[in-house]
Amino acid sequence: MSIDYHVELIAFPSGKVHEAVTLNEDGSATIFLDKNATKESQMKRFMHVIKHLDGFDFDKSNVQEIEINAHTKESLL
Repeated sequence: MSIDYHVELIAFPSGKVHEAVTLNEDGSATIFLDKNATKESQMKRFMHVIKHLDGFDFDKSNVQEIEINAHTKESLL
């Protein structure tokens, strides 16, 4: 199963957040990436979010477990 998504490049106000994702009412997702980041960083963060979407992580509640699994998948690439 694939999830439709849309990517927006924005300037995050705090400078501490570099990506975010929202699930939309239609089942799609909007991925927000820091427009001030390098293209390499944007791609890395995009792939991180995609792993969360592919893993249906937004249906889970244990944030630590979610991040450990996502980072483990990334290290296998």
